Amino acid sequence: MEPTTMIVVGFLVLMFAGFYFLIVRPQRRRQQEHAQLASKIATGDRIITWSGIYGEVVSTDEDSIVIKVESGASMRIARMAVAQKQLDSEK
Repeated sequence: MEPTTMIVVGFLVLMFAGFYFLIVRPQRRRQQEHAQLASKIATGDRIITWSGIYGEVVSTDEDSIVIKVESGASMRIARMAVAQKQLDSEK
């Protein structure tokens, strides 16, 4: 191989490695954390959805959960629509 070809191949390898460690790996970790959060949602937890709705979990199902919002209305949402659990200091 010529030196210029080796430099180009080395640059491409470094570029793909950088792409993997800076973009793919952190995104995969975030997806795993979110799936773990969604699977641990239980009745009585206070949550915030991706759309910004605050509510308390009334019941859970395999794919969905029912939350009660401040007005007293109940909403059925997808389990994966939960962005985070509400912290005790946010109540």
